[in-house]
Amino acid sequence: MSPWTAADIPDQNGRVAIVTGANSGIGAVTARELAAHGAAVILACRDTDKGARAAATMTGDVEVRQLDLADLASVRRFADGVERVDVLVNNAGVMAVPERRTADGFEMQIGTNFLGPFALTGLLIDRITTRVVTLSSAAHRAGKIDLADLNWRNRTYRRWSAYGQSKLADLMFSAELQRRLTAEGSSVLSVAAHPGFASTELQSHTESAQGPLLAWGTRLLGQSADMGALPTLYAATSPDVEPGGYYGPSGFGEMRGGPKPVDRTSAARDEHVAAELWKTAEALTGVTYR
Repeated sequence: MSPWTAADIPDQNGRVAIVTGANSGIGAVTARELAAHGAAVILACRDTDKGARAAATMTGDVEVRQLDLADLASVRRFADGVERVDVLVNNAGVMAVPERRTADGFEMQIGTNFLGPFALTGLLIDRITTRVVTLSSAAHRAGKIDLADLNWRNRTYRRWSAYGQSKLADLMFSAELQRRLTAEGSSVLSVAAHPGFASTELQSHTESAQGPLLAWGTRLLGQSADMGALPTLYAATSPDVEPGGYYGPSGFGEMRGGPKPVDRTSAARDEHVAAELWKTAEALTGVTYR
């Protein structure tokens, strides 16, 4: 059986897709391919100038709108302007940045990578018709959810631990959302994906001495953004996707290759912690799902 590629994306005509962080990397490739296969794609970007430059390289129906996931007011404004969405791709994120706070006082990584997407999905859930795809990472394996100090106010901040926590939270959110959708009899799917070791701008924004080395290593050893986007595109479009599934690269260590179902840690499968994390996210964001 041949590996799944972007050429296998089914016809997306008539669908509306939102891709967050679509101005570069995995998000830009995801938006480009969805639009090329017929979807009307909203590029939801913090920097709309960068978004416009990315959109100019794409064919099909693409539109750029402003969205800053590190600002819940921005999330609400964006959601208010959406009439309908078939596929929501929660792609945008930050990685291993220095300690700082979002506009709402959240630790930047948990705020941007998890709480912002949690709020966005909740505000749009009644208008989503098909799928929610949330990007996690192999780094979820090193993550630990601290419900008592999700925002790193009492712990010594460690950027990589904070990143791992945020990506574990994303994976747990995706699974918990599927459980809730299933319980209410919804046909909407919640699916997670990760890009493996992909060469994107994410590695160059750590603002640390590790940044240049990480970026160099990724360019040398990592796969392209086009390849890294395949698990996301598979999760967003394939008719073979399983409810609550998790997809990543098929190669050694899930670093490279075409998409396949991948495993998650026992922590990511903890339904009790996931439910408590959900309650915490609702309390912090003020967004309660239906």
